[in-house]
Amino acid sequence: MSLKNDKVSQYLKGLSYDAYETMGAHIEQGGVRFRTYAPNAKDVRLMINGSVQQMQRDERGVWSCFRDGAGKGDIYQYIITTQTLEEHYRSDPFAFYSELRPKNASIVYDMESYEWNDGQWIANRDKCYEKPVNIYEMHFGSWRIKAGKEDAERFYSYDEMADLLIPYIKEMHYTHIELLPLNEHPFDGSWGYQATGYFSATSRYGEPDGLKRFIDRCHCEGIGVIIDFVPVHFARDFFGLHIYDGGYVFESENEYERYSEWNTALFDYSKPHVISFMRSAVNFWIEMYHVDGVRYDAVANLIYRHGRKDMPVNDCGLWFLKDTNYIIQRLHPDVMLFAEDSTDYEKVTAPVEYGGLGFDYKWDLGFMNDTLNYIKTPPVERAKHHNKMTFSMSYFYSNLYILPYSHDETVHGKGTMLDKPQGRHEEKMATIRTLYMWQMTHPGKKLNFMGNELGEYMEWREDKELGWNLLTFPSHDSLHEYIKKLNQLYLTEPALNKFDYNSASFRWIDADNRGRNIFAFQRNDLDGHLIYCVFNFSENRQSYALSVHMNGEYEELLNSDRDIYSGSNCLNENCIANAFKLNITLAPFSATMLRKKS
Repeated sequence: MSLKNDKVSQYLKGLSYDAYETMGAHIEQGGVRFRTYAPNAKDVRLMINGSVQQMQRDERGVWSCFRDGAGKGDIYQYIITTQTLEEHYRSDPFAFYSELRPKNASIVYDMESYEWNDGQWIANRDKCYEKPVNIYEMHFGSWRIKAGKEDAERFYSYDEMADLLIPYIKEMHYTHIELLPLNEHPFDGSWGYQATGYFSATSRYGEPDGLKRFIDRCHCEGIGVIIDFVPVHFARDFFGLHIYDGGYVFESENEYERYSEWNTALFDYSKPHVISFMRSAVNFWIEMYHVDGVRYDAVANLIYRHGRKDMPVNDCGLWFLKDTNYIIQRLHPDVMLFAEDSTDYEKVTAPVEYGGLGFDYKWDLGFMNDTLNYIKTPPVERAKHHNKMTFSMSYFYSNLYILPYSHDETVHGKGTMLDKPQGRHEEKMATIRTLYMWQMTHPGKKLNFMGNELGEYMEWREDKELGWNLLTFPSHDSLHEYIKKLNQLYLTEPALNKFDYNSASFRWIDADNRGRNIFAFQRNDLDGHLIYCVFNFSENRQSYALSVHMNGEYEELLNSDRDIYSGSNCLNENCIANAFKLNITLAPFSATMLRKKS
């Protein structure tokens, strides 16, 4: 048996992690070899550059042919005849490149020719357990939009975006970019979460080498790149994976298990080749695009059927997660795997060999929901909801958490971050400044969606640019500068980033002061350097006696009420602690970080 045929067999048995090296279109000497798995088809032909060529079926249902003279850039589809003699034009499930929507044919592409320049970055890359991780989540097509342009012409290319985005990320002190899915998808409004091409970087922003150059340049500037990945479901557009060969190759034969609440089709992980397909897709983005992390969307649906805890455990989904993560962790021990999981399932971030799911980090959606619900509560009622702000620390050390204020919180009528607090504009701004300090000083890695740093008024839309004009208004510009400073402190202060997951690095000082809506805690780098964090979520200016570890003179690292951040300048400069008490003053809706002077 040839090596290629052996790899095809591994794919069909669910053992493959590099099926993209065999399946699909591959440039060889003198032409291109095409392979597709269509076991239910009566006939499959290749349509390439307007001509048709018959493909040959083997006993396993794999159809293949060699096209003389074909090469990079050639446009192709598979013409699949079903057992009922219906004829459908299909995109290649393993295509590396696709036509710009609304067209949907596949394009032959050479994925091996790009020469990378990020060797030093890759050599030093790790999972950042004891390093700061501050992620800027973004949608590639709407961060900036070309003025006066419509439809696809409005998009910046991968190369153009590198010129604009990289300086901004460095200026704002983010460590990583997380990109909403860049896999090919037909509908802009799905944001990439309803995919048709799992191996095809969307052509909206250019060709695959353009994305490689973008990531390469990020790495050379010290910026990591995380990609969103959708392992649960795929688009039902009929040129894609759905009922691919007239039968159910990728989805379930059982109609109840076939479709999702998003009107998409669910992957059937009881089929070995589907596990190979999706495991290979995860590996593909790491191998071919050098991404530094993969964020799995909607993990709850892989843990429980239809994502509901009152439904049975999804045994096949759990097997896919454990099997895939186990292999990816061994192939790429320096790449981070993130779970967007809304359940309380145990050991999500424990290694598979210890009974876990094998993720490195889990999105703390409980933290996100609790803290946002707290600031939505009128200040006079917050005492009744005090535990929403403290509850996260009661379970924090059960997994390795990342604290997200993600795109999900700025769409579908939820309003922007600025919409969530009640009160006058100045009070709303003050509250979210305080909330952001809470996020950045609370143990855990950080993630914010683009626009959170601007104080957006409008919910995010994929066809509208961020409101960059807001920076011409003093309160929004000062918020922007405040977040820049907050991010800088997070990156440079070891007490805030070094030992997130060591319980000795965090201690409550005042967790139960519900009558005053005050919270205080201490962060510690375990080398004796302490930072005190105090928060006043009330509408009152308050005096407060902070318990400290040592007498002497203290300084503020950052006060959210400083006038340059549009505050009232209620500061605590050069204050002295006596009897292990530091008397400070807190402005309404304010937060402060303090430490003892050396």
